[in-house]
Order: sequence, then C-alpha cells, then structure tokens
Amino acid sequence: MKKLLSLFAVVAFLAIGCASAPPVTHHSDQPLPNEFSQSYEPRPFIVLAAAEESSGKKDEFGEDFVLDDIEIDTDEAGVEAEIADPLYFWNIAAYHFNDKFYFWLLKPVAQGYKFVFPQVVRTGIDNFFTNLVFPIRFINNLLQGKGEGAERELARFAINTMFGFGFVDVAKKYNGYEASPEDFGQTLGKWGVGNGFYLILPLIGPSTARDGIGLAGDYFLDPVSYVTPFFPDSLAIRAADTVNGASLTLGDYEALKKGALDPYIALRNAYVESRKKKVQE
Repeated sequence: MKKLLSLFAVVAFLAIGCASAPPVTHHSDQPLPNEFSQSYEPRPFIVLAAAEESSGKKDEFGEDFVLDDIEIDTDEAGVEAEIADPLYFWNIAAYHFNDKFYFWLLKPVAQGYKFVFPQVVRTGIDNFFTNLVFPIRFINNLLQGKGEGAERELARFAINTMFGFGFVDVAKKYNGYEASPEDFGQTLGKWGVGNGFYLILPLIGPSTARDGIGLAGDYFLDPVSYVTPFFPDSLAIRAADTVNGASLTLGDYEALKKGALDPYIALRNAYVESRKKKVQE
C-alpha cells in the first residue's frame, strides 16, 4: 500500500497544478441536481489555471479561470492583453511542456477516472475539496473588505459541513448561498498591485508575477498544505483533487485550442482578462 501511495504521489507531483478551472462546463456529463453542484473553484489547472477558485478550488491555490466567464477573442490579431511578456521564450517552452503533459498524461488518466466514477461521485468529491479550501475564500473576502462575502462563505462552510458532510452543496440548494470565490492574487489586485509580467509555470499553467505571489499566500491558507507537507500524503491528496477536477473539465482546453489561430496568445489573453474581471468584481 505504501508503494502504491508513493507512486500516486509521484503522479501528484507531476500533476499538482493541472486541475483547476472553475465554475466549469461539463461537456459530456448530464446536469446534476443543484445540491450536487458547487461552483468549481480552481486549484491550478495546467490549461485553465484557473482560476477558482479556488480560490476556490482551483486555483492552487484558489486561482480560477473559467472559459464561460469571458468572451475570448481567439484571433491573435484581436485585442492584445494588457500585460508585458518579457519571458516569452520561457513561457512558450513551458506552454508546450504543459500542453504535452495534459494530452499525454493528465487527460488519459482523467478519462479513465471518469469512466470508472459516475458524475454524481466526481461532483461530490469536487464539492468536498471546494469546501475544504474555505479558509482561502473566507480570509481573502475579509482582506478585500467584502464582509457579506465572508459571512456567506462562513455560512456555506458550516451548512455544507454539518448537513452535506462537504460532499453536497446544501447551502446553495436550500439557502441560496452562492460561493464568493476570492484568492490572494485578487486581494493584491484590489490593493492596487498590478499584474507585473506574464508567466507560465510548468505543471501549474498561466499566471502573472502578482498571481504567483498570490499562490504562495494561498498555500498557507490551504488545509492540505498541513497534511505532512512536501510528503507523499499531501501530494496524493492534491493528485486526487487534480484528476477529479480534470475529469469535470475535459474538452475545455481542446475547445480553446481548436478555436484559436494562436493558442498561446489566446490562452494568455483569456487568462489576463479573466483575472482582470475577477479583481474588478
């Protein structure tokens, strides 16, 4: 069992940033009842770094990026994102690395996982991880002066934990409490910190100088970080979350690539515009 856990942890280390992207469109799954459907908030996702979360989920750690949230101009001749890209050669190399990782490893694993576990199970697991990273959303709502959002997050956590054991979004179903996803990258943006430069992180995906710092801040608010940090147990937990999240977003990245003349620019523009929108909300 120890050997299996260690093997899974290795996959986790490789996939740790590969499954975030949050609220998502489930392309091939049938709709679930509302109580089984929390908004997926990123943990990092190799292709849709999203940012969620989470934070929702996603993101890690809370960064969420959703294709449905913005209108994407996939034509590189369109409006360019307002961000410097001085590390272009690094970023393009990291982009191709992440692209291959997604298609060669993460996607096949997520497809097999999806085949074995029905959507209701996968959505319940997704809800559990969303509920687990409640501290990221709660603290960042407070730091941004969003008292109502923090109060709503606290109520959601209490209700979903007591009555749904984290697996069912009871608060949304019966109380109408929508999630208030915020992360430290958004908090820094609210405080007036600019994006800085664009950056693609291997195995994590699109980010910026500001959001990179945000990831580090959210890491310390993520309960999973305190489960034997840097060891197989916590890596295995992140791997499970990553694969489960990827199984719920299969097709999103493919759709972006298919509709883009230059996927690198399309992904950059979509990410920057998504984060800009979230900071302004």
